[in-house]
Amino acid sequence: MGGSFELLVNAAVAGLLLGGFYAAVTLGISISFGMLDVVNIAHPAFIILGSYLAYLLNQTIGVDPILAAIIMLPAFYFLGQAVYQVYYLSFERRGQDALRGLAFFFGLLFITEVVLILLFGVDYRYVEAAYIGPTWRLGFVDLLLRMLVPCLVSLLLVVVLQLLLTRTFLGRAIMAVAQDQLALQLMAANPIRIKRMAFGISIATASLAGAFLIIIQPVEPSVGRDYIGRVFAICVLGGMGSLPGTVSRRCCSASSKASRRPFMARRGRRRSPSGFYS
Repeated sequence: MGGSFELLVNAAVAGLLLGGFYAAVTLGISISFGMLDVVNIAHPAFIILGSYLAYLLNQTIGVDPILAAIIMLPAFYFLGQAVYQVYYLSFERRGQDALRGLAFFFGLLFITEVVLILLFGVDYRYVEAAYIGPTWRLGFVDLLLRMLVPCLVSLLLVVVLQLLLTRTFLGRAIMAVAQDQLALQLMAANPIRIKRMAFGISIATASLAGAFLIIIQPVEPSVGRDYIGRVFAICVLGGMGSLPGTVSRRCCSASSKASRRPFMARRGRRRSPSGFYS
């Protein structure tokens, strides 16, 4: 009985840490889909792109993957602005942002995946860092640093974005742009420019989320497709555009799901590359 309880507690803690990672994965969708009403199904592809760029910097010059992601933030921000500008000029301005816009982002997802396969192949890639191997032990609870560090940085990212959205004019404009663009124009703000900046921020979060992903588990180009349904479900269930709701919903869901996995493992369930049972 004691062993089962310890196993249950460790699984729940691991689920909470994993939920922190999922919060970073979902932040970009909470902004683009929850606030801007842009169905960016290519967001997981940008996350995988961030993973591979962190891998390149880590393997070539030995940069810590999280530091590499921070270095790449401006590049991902401007990439997001460029993607939204193409989307706006080609679809949104013409009122064709529903089905055709969805096809546009699906095309981005497909192209990114194919390019990564051509460049890196289909083998799993991983990074090296001082905190990937060690484990902190608090009583009978094991804290894997490869999950604890991404979780803490992810929560810090959530706090920074929440402060940006609630304490700055840009943040309030981002939250208002999906509600009433005419009222925003009366406040001397350009809705298109605000949406372009917000979309850039949403893609910039993919840089950090990609680094977190490759720290937690090895990645290959097609693994991003596993997250498409999850991130949109978390965004909707946590509250459209609500960052705290996204975090709480994902942590609760991951913890409850992880608590069941040790008992599923006894029935021969398959283990994923991250070490969790599916």
